[in-house]
This record gives sequence, structure tokens and C-alpha cells, in this order.
Amino acid sequence: MKRSKTSKAWMQKHVNDPYVQQAKQQGYRARSAYKLLEIDAKDRLLKSGMRVVDLGSAPGGWSQVAAQKVGESGQVFALDVLEMAGIPGVSFIQGDFTDDAVLAALGAKLNGRPVDLVISDMAPNISGIALSDQAKSYYLSELALDFALKHMNPGGNFLVKVFQGGDFDVYVKRLRACFRQVQIRKPDASRNHSKEVYLLGKGLHDVGLSEE
Repeated sequence: MKRSKTSKAWMQKHVNDPYVQQAKQQGYRARSAYKLLEIDAKDRLLKSGMRVVDLGSAPGGWSQVAAQKVGESGQVFALDVLEMAGIPGVSFIQGDFTDDAVLAALGAKLNGRPVDLVISDMAPNISGIALSDQAKSYYLSELALDFALKHMNPGGNFLVKVFQGGDFDVYVKRLRACFRQVQIRKPDASRNHSKEVYLLGKGLHDVGLSEE
């Protein structure tokens, strides 16, 4: 099948992207690794010995960064509907995050022990219909927050990708009810034309753990 001019232009831009080139040179699986590296440099989220859950992990850029930062004394649990090749120090489950059975399997891997940080770079399959795509994105974001509230230590941190739209203020308000601080991050590695931003909830309130 012949490529369209649009797809050719995207591929050319992607290949020439400095973060794509840097990822290849430094052994990261995706340019997205630099988004987490930049946020971590600013907010110091990842520390040796931490237990981290990476939601929407494939192809593994964020899991690579997390595993490097937490070291052998830490643990990283990753989940994605797509396959992801193994990464040392990362325990991976393939499955749909919206499936209760998959969530139960992830919970079983945690073995009842709370985690220190939940990171989510999940995004829905984009249809091109803005309202629909935004609604799907916030549904995933709500599920990620619910997971964090059930499985994180008090004082834990939560980093999630969202797309700016009609539900943005509502979601930020919910985060502020659950965390001591909420920050908005737009790392340099995030493409300028993208509406994605990252919301960082810092310091989970004790009361957040009791939410259903």
C-alpha cells in the first residue's frame, strides 16, 4: 500500500526528531523516555529502592528509566495492552487496563505491598474526533488515579498524561483533593503541537487510600 504524503511527512519528521536520534544513541526504546527524565530531574520522583507501577508501558521507555533509577533494590511493575520486550528489573503484564481480571493480576503481583509511585503514559487509540478522544483519555486517567489511590503508600506520587480539553479542570480538582500538591508539566520532549500535558500529584493524603 502506497504511503500518503501526510504519512511520509510524519515519518520524515519523526526520523529527524532529535529526541528520536538521541534515544537510539543512548539505548532508550522511545523518545518518551526523555519526558520522564526531564520531569524526574525537576521533581525528583524516582529514587533507589522504590516500588513503581508503569501503566501504558510499551514500548518501554518509561520502564527503562524507572528501572535504572530505582536500581536493584527497587521494583518496577509494568502493564500494557501491547507486547513489550523484557527489561531487567521490570515485571510486565500484557493486558487491557480496563479489564478487571488484568487489574487483579497486577494487584496479585504487588502481593499486597503498596507502591511509592504510579506513572501513566496511557493514551487511547486516536480516532481524530476530538471530543471522543478526550473522553477516552480522561476515562483512562480516572482508572489510573483509582488504581493509585488503592495501591500507593500515603505520601506517594502520581504522574499521569492527559490531553487538555473539557474535563481538564474537573480532573485537576479531583487530584487536588487527593494530593498535597498538584503540578502541571509540559516537558521539552513533548511535541509542541500536542495537547498532552502531564499532571503530577505529590504527597498522597491518607484519606485517599479509602476511596473506592
